[in-house]
Amino acid sequence: KKSFKEKIKSSFNGKYIKNGSYSMLISVIFIVIVLVINMIVNALPTKYSEIDVSDQKLFSIGKQTEDFLKKLDKDVTIYQIAQSGAEDETVSKLLKKYEEASDHIKVEKKDPVVNPKFTSEYTDAEVSPNSLIIECGERSKVVDYGDIYESSVDYNTYSYTTTGFDGEGQLTSALNYVISEDMPILYTLEGHEEAAMSENMKETIQKANIEIQNLNLLTQEAVPEDAECLFVFAPAKDLTEDEANKIIEYLEQGGKALIVSNYTDQEMTNFNRVLENYGVQPVNGIVFEGDSDHYVSQNPYYLLPDIESNEITSELSSESRFVLTALSQGIQKMDEVRDTLEINSILKTSDSAYSKTDLENMETIEKEEGDVSGPFDLGVMIKEKIDEEKETQIVYFASQSIFDDTMNAMVSGTNYELLSAS
Repeated sequence: KKSFKEKIKSSFNGKYIKNGSYSMLISVIFIVIVLVINMIVNALPTKYSEIDVSDQKLFSIGKQTEDFLKKLDKDVTIYQIAQSGAEDETVSKLLKKYEEASDHIKVEKKDPVVNPKFTSEYTDAEVSPNSLIIECGERSKVVDYGDIYESSVDYNTYSYTTTGFDGEGQLTSALNYVISEDMPILYTLEGHEEAAMSENMKETIQKANIEIQNLNLLTQEAVPEDAECLFVFAPAKDLTEDEANKIIEYLEQGGKALIVSNYTDQEMTNFNRVLENYGVQPVNGIVFEGDSDHYVSQNPYYLLPDIESNEITSELSSESRFVLTALSQGIQKMDEVRDTLEINSILKTSDSAYSKTDLENMETIEKEEGDVSGPFDLGVMIKEKIDEEKETQIVYFASQSIFDDTMNAMVSGTNYELLSAS
């Protein structure tokens, strides 16, 4: 029998030592391989090393943005304004995607504690943490952190809930703005007690990199030649005959217009003449819905119209989205219309809708004798080809409320998406 000491000694024979050394060598090789793979993965662009598993693809950029970045030929710097260690990870990852997609984009982080006066070089307003400043040469634009995340409000509790992430939309729009030299101009008609655009409404238009300027046709000889579009936003008083003629002349030369009307007891002869020149007119009265699936809050004049499928609504009509409008007039196509006019519906009521014509003496919201039977269009798109290069384009909605902040919030932003698409 071997003593305990001899057993221990024999366990260290050549065979065991050889096997132990082999196992140790394999372990070392495995660790080295893992380290090398990690080094390679960390050196790869994030589009190869990270998989976006978020429901809304928060860290991804779409093909349209990718194509835009591939064509980018100007140097752009994106500043992320955030205190060190308090950066929004989602925003940081998105910025990394942009930086990797173009050699012309550089991302820098600016700590407002270390550089308290940095943002004052670009704006007089207070810049919230994790906002972005995009700069190209002499042009710059601030993307506020509050605009990067979309939210909706619960009017029962007045609490806000984050509903989406618009980082790509805001950032690509800002990039397009800073590299552009000439911005398309939207002229808004004034002088007739038109409705005022809210800041949110203006931001929706400006996000499309459209410059907004006022236009008074009583003092101007014509709609300016650099007008990309004319916006007539629910005038409470009628145009003059001369103003209407100037608008019609502009449109007949291939102009573009976004027109919104609102119910009024004022005579709107000249305003309506502009519409009638393009085959449509507002229906007398206010539209009520007879189908409960097409209105909300037990108010049959708070309408949820059907979103008709066309080039403007392509992204809205294909999803379960709703547009909300109230106190709307119906839009009807005139009996005699030029063959060259193409009129397509954007929003439409149900067949059960009706227009209350005698609002002053109305005793019931139910349909009465004298009310006009539907269905009605509540928004239309009109086109007329002028020649091979020019085409008149008009979008017409028959309610000011469709572009109201509260109405827009109640349908999680769909109304302003419709504005942007229009």
